[in-house]
Amino acid sequence: MSLLPFLTYLRLKIFAITIRAFVRLVHEGGRPPRVHPDEVLHMPSRDGDSGRTIKVHIYHSQSTSASRSGSGSKLKPVLINFHGSGFVIPMHGSDDEFCRQMSRETEYTVLDVQYRLAPEHPFPAALHDAEDVVRWVLEHSEEFDPERIAVSGFSAGANLALVLSSSSFPKGTFRSVLAFYPPIDIYIEPGSKVPPDTDPAGKPIPAFVARLFNRCYIPPGFDARDPRISPSFAPAEAFSDNVLIVTAARDSLAREAEALATKIEGAGGPGRNVVCRRMEKCNHAWDKEANKEGTVQEKAKKDAYALAVGMLQR
Repeated sequence: MSLLPFLTYLRLKIFAITIRAFVRLVHEGGRPPRVHPDEVLHMPSRDGDSGRTIKVHIYHSQSTSASRSGSGSKLKPVLINFHGSGFVIPMHGSDDEFCRQMSRETEYTVLDVQYRLAPEHPFPAALHDAEDVVRWVLEHSEEFDPERIAVSGFSAGANLALVLSSSSFPKGTFRSVLAFYPPIDIYIEPGSKVPPDTDPAGKPIPAFVARLFNRCYIPPGFDARDPRISPSFAPAEAFSDNVLIVTAARDSLAREAEALATKIEGAGGPGRNVVCRRMEKCNHAWDKEANKEGTVQEKAKKDAYALAVGMLQR
């Protein structure tokens, strides 16, 4: 590695260390997220020769478990979830509440995936991990129902879910895609992205932070218009027929995600179901802090998760 790329990487590494420490201090009180999965698996990766595995939290569906303990076995629907991270911040486990609710209120077993992060592992490392978990599920058709595989994600994880459904696997692989406040056009300059609600009380992602996230994730030689990086550039007809996109009114990523929903819906035929809902007075990742009963944000979280349940029950 020449001096200039090394210095660039060092700068990005310092940013990553700083933002990770900040998130742990402010949002987690210095502690990792509290998680309550039913099981933890370490799935094989394409880098198996190195011994590397992919950590996955499993949440078993109560309804499916009851059925399997009865008169006969039943293939399990499966939801594969990817946490938010900016592709940089280790937040595996932050979707614990969502995963538990999906497993409790639907027949879906939930696999919550820990994927590799940048700048140590830039694109396509995270996508490769996501693809490897999907392939593992497809290879276990004696356990999981191949007709009912869904993917979901939050923020960067939502980007991965949309990419999986539009670029990585053939159409029809996934019954549903659930995307919460996704970045879907990383090619656009972050400073030009304006949230629908510009109330000063809002907390959009600072443009300089978004630029550094993008620099960490996209290594030299890759075009941000690659649909595996920015799913807005994927053909509309390539996406799954059932798509849920949830945005936040005070999030600078809202407009591009809503534009993608309109694009997908416009290319739809019989059976296509696209639901796009903007949550008013909410910031990016608002649901991770919306714990005070009766607030607008807490109600929006309940509504958003209920939309996810409804999509999975189709």
